[in-house]
Formats: sequence, C-alpha cells, structure tokens
Amino acid sequence: MDRRKLVDLIASRGLTQAQVADRAGMSRAAVNKLIKHGGTPRLDTLGKLAHVLGVKPSELMDM
Repeated sequence: MDRRKLVDLIASRGLTQAQVADRAGMSRAAVNKLIKHGGTPRLDTLGKLAHVLGVKPSELMDM
C-alpha cells in the first residue's frame, strides 16, 4: 500500500482517520496501521478504502 498516497487522499477529502475507518467499516487502529506500516491489505479492505476515498483500488497500491 502506498502510505503517502493514503495520507494525501484522506487529507484532501477533509477526513480524519476515524471517519475513514467508520465509513469503511474498519477500526481506527487498522487504518492507522496501514498508514504507519503500509503492507498489503486484504482485497475487501482495499476496496472499502478505495470506495470511501473515491479512487480505484489500484491507486492505493505501490506501483
């Protein structure tokens, strides 16, 4: 996951980590972990985050 892209998208939408987590049906800790440590989220998690942020799932991944 592209951590910087995730942070930038959250900020550009004027959302907090808690709001993203709530809208994606995730815990705030899970969103925080992705931001701090990156990694590869499950496909369903990636899809939920992408939906909340209004982007394609591929846009959140390191390419």
